[in-house]
Amino acid sequence: MTRPDTSSRFELSPVQFSRLARRGVLLGLSLPQLVAVSIAVLTTVIALYSSGASGVAWTTPIWGLAVLLASVGIGGRKLVEWSPVLCRWGSRAIFRQLAFRKRVERPRPAGTLALPGDAAALREWVDDESGAAMVHDPHLRTLTAVLTVSHPAFVLLDPAEQHRRVAGWGRVLAGTCRSGRISRLQVSERTLLDSGTGLDDWWDGHGADDGSWAAKTYHELIERAGPAGERHATTISLALDMHAAAKQIRASGGGMRGAAAVLRQEMEAITAALRSADLTVGRWQGPAEVATILRSAYDPSASLTLERHPNIARSLADAGPLAVTESWDGLRTDTAFHTVLWISEWPRSQVFPGFLSPLVLSNGVLRTIALHYIPVRSDHAARDIRRKKTELISDAHQRRRIGQIEDAAATAEYDDILQQEADLTAGHGVLRTIGLVSISARTRTDLDMAVAAIEQAAIQASCEVRTLVGQQAQAFAAAALPLCRPA
Repeated sequence: MTRPDTSSRFELSPVQFSRLARRGVLLGLSLPQLVAVSIAVLTTVIALYSSGASGVAWTTPIWGLAVLLASVGIGGRKLVEWSPVLCRWGSRAIFRQLAFRKRVERPRPAGTLALPGDAAALREWVDDESGAAMVHDPHLRTLTAVLTVSHPAFVLLDPAEQHRRVAGWGRVLAGTCRSGRISRLQVSERTLLDSGTGLDDWWDGHGADDGSWAAKTYHELIERAGPAGERHATTISLALDMHAAAKQIRASGGGMRGAAAVLRQEMEAITAALRSADLTVGRWQGPAEVATILRSAYDPSASLTLERHPNIARSLADAGPLAVTESWDGLRTDTAFHTVLWISEWPRSQVFPGFLSPLVLSNGVLRTIALHYIPVRSDHAARDIRRKKTELISDAHQRRRIGQIEDAAATAEYDDILQQEADLTAGHGVLRTIGLVSISARTRTDLDMAVAAIEQAAIQASCEVRTLVGQQAQAFAAAALPLCRPA
């Protein structure tokens, strides 16, 4: 009697990501490029009809500069596309918004989070039933809660177990899409300095200190390796769209109490879905736990003290940084330098679900990998797909008319749109995914080395990462803080 071979049923299937759309408004030109080219053409035509060839020569600085801005690129962008970033950076520098210093003699109003920049408007709300700290953004009209989860090493599981867990996580994301009330789901995987208390606790509970040579050696190894180690922490943040859930909020009593009740329903639903996906669900983070996360993000060296003394720094009013200075490509906070990278290109070829393991398992680097999942309503997704199809077909027709050769990139993008349409028709949800990596180090030299290590790990993961220049403060809040902040 032979046993049937069922290994093929559990082979992991490779997946392929859609390409980043780089399609322009007309003939491959983006809107800023089109404006610059239009200015150049309009200037040339007016000068030609008014003054002839001499007028065209006199206006060369105008139309020549416009063509230069539209055609020359730096860092993957045309010069004209850098204009919004430069203008915003310049305005912030003029109004002295690149530096933050906490005023210790003027405490923040009660219920607010002591955070700099755009996050200064966030408010704290403690849910009476769950004890969770909910963060309210009055501008974006969102309410966010943070959950801790733990999981076994995915790369060490057998293919059948990996397949089952991937399917379970897919059901979690599908439930987020079908809810209609979730504006954003953020998954953060952080590395923190380890004081060694975890190893000590394990040895106290499982070790046999019988005075033998093996026990003494093992205890010495724990004492030496513990403080030099790292620990990983994973959180899932859930943001309720208070505008989309306005009807349910009114039915639950209205105001923040009604919003908390609606968010609590979503919290229970995602907790059940995570347990079905075989993830170990912790507790929804209260004010003390959220304060510890925020303090560790801005002050990584304080994480050791906070781990050894869990009764200090438990207030959200004091969890923010004392000082923040933003530069063009980085950020400096209390005791660390930070840089945020954007995963600008996901793998173009087929990869297996564990393709991010080089980034996740990178050693010796304090970093946070944040994945933002933004659900898209089915009707909005269908309308967006129809618009993209129409634009791609129109661009292809226009290129054929002028004799331009069709390139493979346009064909691949059209195939991606058709695949998205087929998936949407089959009942799958549509998620926009944004990947950010926040890197921290004690000195600028150490930060440059850590960034180089992460860039190399991204290459091994078949991803492309780019430094978010001119917007590091906002990017850091989106990458390092589990508050579902937009990038």
